[in-house]
Amino acid sequence: MPATERSATARHFSGGCACGAIRYHTDATPLMMGDCQCRQCQRESGTGHASALIFPRQDVELEGTVSEWTAVGDGGTTKSKAFCPVCGSPVYMTLAEMPEVIVIRAGSLDDPALYQPQLVTWTAAGHAWDRIDRALPSFEGMPPR
Repeated sequence: MPATERSATARHFSGGCACGAIRYHTDATPLMMGDCQCRQCQRESGTGHASALIFPRQDVELEGTVSEWTAVGDGGTTKSKAFCPVCGSPVYMTLAEMPEVIVIRAGSLDDPALYQPQLVTWTAAGHAWDRIDRALPSFEGMPPR
């Protein structure tokens, strides 16, 4: 939808990799925004957690060609991680068990202020030095569905 047709209250989420070869756009409202402290997210982010926004897959427009690798998460979920083959930036992931969603890395947003975490997962793997917002609902693993 062109910017002139967007609702005045709608938020536009856009972003991509560090070099600009991968881009995404959506006017959808995130289904969830959260921080994950699992070991896999720690390794991928190079710090204590990864921050992500979950959107309906059908509402996100993707541009560019990504490279992917697949891993099974601590909870048994098969995840396809998409990153830029030029600069290596992680941009998004998809879940085999939930093909209707896409998980966008918060650090890839053009406007990082749009990210407002609602919960924290996998706190059992968290570190004392990783200062997450203690006021957020937290779960030792994945929250119940």
